[in-house]
Amino acid sequence: MDFKISEEQEMIISTTKLFVEKELYPHEELIEKTGEIPPDLLKEIQKKAINAGLYAANIPEKFGGGGLDTLSWLLFEKELGRTNYALHWTCVARPSNILCAGTPEQRKKYLEPCIRGETWDCLAMTEPEAGSDLRGMKASAQQDGNDWVLNGTKHFISHADIADFSIVFMATGEETTSRGPKKLITAFFVDKGTSGFEIRNGYKNVSHRGYTNSILEFTDCRIPNENILGEVNKGFEVANSWLGATRLQVAATCIGRAERAFEHSVNWSANRKQFGQSIGKFQGVSFKLADMAMEIKASNLMVLEAGWKYDQNTVTDSDMAMAKLKATEMLAMVADESIQIHGGMGLMEELPLERIWRDARLERIWEGTSEIQRHIISRSLLRNIGG
Repeated sequence: MDFKISEEQEMIISTTKLFVEKELYPHEELIEKTGEIPPDLLKEIQKKAINAGLYAANIPEKFGGGGLDTLSWLLFEKELGRTNYALHWTCVARPSNILCAGTPEQRKKYLEPCIRGETWDCLAMTEPEAGSDLRGMKASAQQDGNDWVLNGTKHFISHADIADFSIVFMATGEETTSRGPKKLITAFFVDKGTSGFEIRNGYKNVSHRGYTNSILEFTDCRIPNENILGEVNKGFEVANSWLGATRLQVAATCIGRAERAFEHSVNWSANRKQFGQSIGKFQGVSFKLADMAMEIKASNLMVLEAGWKYDQNTVTDSDMAMAKLKATEMLAMVADESIQIHGGMGLMEELPLERIWRDARLERIWEGTSEIQRHIISRSLLRNIGG
């Protein structure tokens, strides 16, 4: 098994890391204090990201994107993950891969402007009563001639406030299964400004300041048949085909943040003096560093293995669930221990640790809670023996 990073991947890592440190780090304090990215700053950083070849790096080259393979993309995501989420996700955008599933006409209208940095997209799945259980979706679309009429509410929709269009998943039917009725889901493109489509401010939260969430309301919102993404009643199929690696993206960004917190902890342990010596010489601190190092390495190996298997078409849901679960829970541990090592200073805004600690809490919830990941893993184990 070859664990060596290629020269091209080394270049991706170094280029991205330099960009993050030079162009994103300096603005973290502003975003943390104001909770928003000034439009002029967004455009300025976005232009630099495009010129650096970092924009839309996840989109296949044949569609006009950077064309990174999954493993290289995760290395790229890990470096971006070191900084404020709003800065790296909005200013160095990675349009949803699901846009590639559109027709040539849809790709020209929706995907290509996103790649050029002219527009933003957002995904709308979650509802007040359908979070982890998307089959409980109540928002629906009814066909009316050549149109579809959408009604219902979506919430926790990330960056919908700046998105020019939403990819919305709606219940469009139901089928009977051995386990009872199952919703059939269809994906739709809905442009901002469409009659009957309203975007409202979402909830304030302690994690990822500046990375907003919104509430989407659909009231007799009429859209044409041509706005269906994929096939009618095949929304989950198109989502699973194109969005599977998002759990790995979350995991990779968590590792980036954990490494940043760990670096601060190592430097602090070496330079902070107490009782006449560096605190790193005390086992109470040094053992924490050892545990943190092992957890980061284990998480990194799991994510990279899953990314490699994704490109080989051998990855399983369990592989991705394990990687996401391990990395997100590892980050929580590393963030907490980093603050413990720094003492009171760890909670001060002068260091990024308190932000990393706050942001870490969300990672075990979105893109599938830790409990959902454990369910996926255990189900795959038991299914193999008829359990």
